Amino acid sequence: MTRQERIEALKREVRERILILDGAMGTMIQRYKLDEAGYRGDRFKDHKRDLKGNNDLLVLSEPKIIAAIHDAYLEAGADIIETNTFNSQAISQADYGLEDIVYEMNVAAAELAREAADSWTEKTPEKPRFVAGAIGPTNRTASISPDVNNPGFRNASFDALVEAYTVQARGLIEGGCDALLIETVFDTLNAKAAGFAVEQVFDELGVVLPIMISGTITDLSGRNLSGQTPEAFWYSMQHLEPFSIGLNCAFGAEQLRPCVDEIAHVAGTYVSVYPNAGLPNEMGEYDESPEFMAGLLEEWARDGLINIVGGCCGTTPEHIRAIAAAVSKYKPRRVPEVAHKLRLSGLEPFVHG
Repeated sequence: MTRQERIEALKREVRERILILDGAMGTMIQRYKLDEAGYRGDRFKDHKRDLKGNNDLLVLSEPKIIAAIHDAYLEAGADIIETNTFNSQAISQADYGLEDIVYEMNVAAAELAREAADSWTEKTPEKPRFVAGAIGPTNRTASISPDVNNPGFRNASFDALVEAYTVQARGLIEGGCDALLIETVFDTLNAKAAGFAVEQVFDELGVVLPIMISGTITDLSGRNLSGQTPEAFWYSMQHLEPFSIGLNCAFGAEQLRPCVDEIAHVAGTYVSVYPNAGLPNEMGEYDESPEFMAGLLEEWARDGLINIVGGCCGTTPEHIRAIAAAVSKYKPRRVPEVAHKLRLSGLEPFVHG
């Protein structure tokens, strides 16, 4: 299929059933217990900075590992796999001195995911598979000062974020992605910069891909780090006309449900969710089993809250297999017809009329 045919297939499939997103990439990489040499591979063996922990680099230094992880999630039933590019932009890669290769990282990651997805589409033509280019939040925040003694200080500007995201988006698109996923949004201003960059690249390349947006809740008050409620977050991002809006990461499915419920009742587009397998325990591991997590997400599907579902930190192919089976008997959330009103957002939503 051409990319446009895949996009049309994605839009068709999401109307007919709940689509399954993949699970955690980092959790699966940890199973390989790579040391410093493992992250470097042959190409980066003489690099002057430590590279252990730079998971995104593995698309270049250990591509077979990333391909195997994609394959495991597709075998478990994932309809959409994410590229291994959560930190593949210059701002995050500056920690490793690898700013100059971020475009190459994104292209390589997209090509790896594309090859895996296409291989499974050939095996199961009745169940086409899709690639979402993962665009993470960076390790900087545009709207909050990192210095409690200087509230006006910022360690990242909007323009710098746009520049970093522009290179990433171009690489993901040219590598063959079907959609772009702006994810784990803790600062809405960062996400706005990503959206602005993505739309600029669309204009530059003459293509338009579905934009998926996923925020993250940072405490039990139900707000992101920049202070917005889920409804206000949706109104802040609505101008991008996203294919989907939703939430990921956070505390686990049980605590996340009220926030997803809030978005599901106001968003005039598809809703996605991919929670953690709970919070990490004292050993840094996640305790929610595939069966427990699938049971919680089945309730969301039964209640008509979701269109796209998967897993974040701590989830594995076993989790995705269980979730896919649990939600398969339910119809996808029906996108509501939202009345035309003036809808504004600060930290709280404001609806006039």
